[in-house]
Amino acid sequence: MTILGIHHITAVCRDARRTVRFYRDVLGQRLVKQTVNFDAPESHHLYFGDHTGQPGTVLTFFAWPGARAGQTGVGGTHHLALTTRDDATLLQWKRRLCDLGIAVDGPYDRHYFHSIYFRDPDGLIIEIATAGPGWTIDEPASALGTGFQAPPAEMLVRNRDETRIAALTWPEPVPAITTAMALDQGMHHITIIGADIARTHWFFGELLGMRRVKMTANFDDPDSAHWYWGVGDGAPGTLITSFERDPRRAGRAQLGAGQTHHFALAVADEATQLQWRERLLDAGLRVSPVMDRVYFRSIYCQDPDGHIVEIATATPGFAVDEPVTALGTRLQLPPWLEPQRERIEAGLQPLDAGGV
Repeated sequence: MTILGIHHITAVCRDARRTVRFYRDVLGQRLVKQTVNFDAPESHHLYFGDHTGQPGTVLTFFAWPGARAGQTGVGGTHHLALTTRDDATLLQWKRRLCDLGIAVDGPYDRHYFHSIYFRDPDGLIIEIATAGPGWTIDEPASALGTGFQAPPAEMLVRNRDETRIAALTWPEPVPAITTAMALDQGMHHITIIGADIARTHWFFGELLGMRRVKMTANFDDPDSAHWYWGVGDGAPGTLITSFERDPRRAGRAQLGAGQTHHFALAVADEATQLQWRERLLDAGLRVSPVMDRVYFRSIYCQDPDGHIVEIATATPGFAVDEPVTALGTRLQLPPWLEPQRERIEAGLQPLDAGGV
């Protein structure tokens, strides 16, 4: 009964075509599946990832035209982070995004990695983070997450030289994404907001068995605890992190465009998933039945702050209904919706997946 890492994260967007343009053409993600929300088939469900859509690389979007803007807060996601190779590729990403007119903050030294921040067209906060230097920079591998590690003073928001940081960039234009820059390593981490960090640890650390790899404070809000949970040594792609915020000040998250709907953790197979379902039920949580998502099987529950947490199988994958070479090029419907294809297609925004 091992959590393998992040499977995917699902957010809300308003415009399917605009979302494809941004994630495919700006960030270089492959559109690996265009389908519909199986529970509400009048809206697109778009999946982006690496070449085959491996778990841990996948970002998905429910396209809800006219959706109100979502709000971060307790019970919601603050941001998601994608992984880049090193400081050089991080600066290349900053230069590429800035030249495209996208506002970028950073690069910031987060001690365990370096990162930049920007927003997608709906306001979702995206971070691009380097893979290292890693968690052992301030405590040994055998003791990760066992003691509080104070952020270095020079990295705190009140001490940073923002003018110098803003001036850091790649010296040449970056009109195309190089092989070194490719974000195909997938996600680095997902950061959520909770009201009680000990209660959050009960869910991710004790109930789900994820390893706490760091206890520190939010470098931009030093009065807020910031803890990290991962798998094994806490490699990028396995990490969930949480900011502890006072709900009286932070408010509750509001679902909408630019906010996360849910995130999924990966397990190896359906037998393991059923074991997890029983464990969650035994802990007193409400858990959905197993749901057939064609590309994986899913169960859903909520953590103590109300985040929707999915546990999804790593298989069968996105090539189950179209070849790898053609992934994402045609609207795919589950067998039980195929008889309604004509009606469903008529209600969806046209999407030229081959060259928006």
